[in-house]
Amino acid sequence: MSSLIPSPAFTGGRRIDWMRRWRVWELHRDYFPIKLVKTAELPPTRNYVLGSHPHGIICAGAFSATCTEATGFSRTFPGLRPSLAVLAGLFYLPVYRDYMMSLGAVPVNKSSLDFLLSGPPGHAVVIVVGGAAESLDCAPGEQRVRLHGRRGFVRLALQHGADLVPVYTFGENDIFRQIRFPEGSFARRFQLRFKQLIGFAPCLFSGRGLFSSHSWGILPMAAPITVVGKDPPVGKPIPVPLRPHPTEDEVNSFHALYVEALKELFNAHKESCGLPASQQLLIT
Repeated sequence: MSSLIPSPAFTGGRRIDWMRRWRVWELHRDYFPIKLVKTAELPPTRNYVLGSHPHGIICAGAFSATCTEATGFSRTFPGLRPSLAVLAGLFYLPVYRDYMMSLGAVPVNKSSLDFLLSGPPGHAVVIVVGGAAESLDCAPGEQRVRLHGRRGFVRLALQHGADLVPVYTFGENDIFRQIRFPEGSFARRFQLRFKQLIGFAPCLFSGRGLFSSHSWGILPMAAPITVVGKDPPVGKPIPVPLRPHPTEDEVNSFHALYVEALKELFNAHKESCGLPASQQLLIT
């Protein structure tokens, strides 16, 4: 564990319930609006690794659903304790670090996630699998996620025997416009290099103005956001056995199951969330 981040950040001891229930989060929820759709039971007798897709610019859906009670997470999944894993560098910032911990966020590093998943059952670790690189792909109307080569979250689930749950946030990419540079261009290479050095991608984006939705500004556009969890055919999350030292074949096998479950989730809910039946999820 990093000495800069005290242990209560990992145990949830810094979480402040009244801040998670703060009235301002309901205003945030109603602005878009954002809703959480439950499609499966997540009993608090297990630990879970929730993969959240897509990243978008600000992860508005994942933040609202798991860091606040605006969408009623604790009522929807009683006894389950969500922890959104965010950029570890944010926890080096005084005050902001404590603010994030008060909402239950944790650094997205192995020591933090191991700490939570090694504890008693009832923890739901939420990982935005595509990371900062995926934010460079987001734009209104785009349904693209990065999953190829991203197997660390599957390995983590196997090492702790935590069930895998794919989650898709419809509308996340619609709240900002972004200037996207072609792959291989100087600007794109700069963005990727900056991400490698600093940890986040410098996206060039715009939203709406303060007083008018038709003017330029940095406020997000009020596009509906729906956070949907996955219920595989058996009606449960993807069950994962405990494998302290998983083989590559095991990791690849469960990664393939996860990808198929995410596709099924997307196809099952895309029309009810305003997308055409012909819309496909692009996985890169």
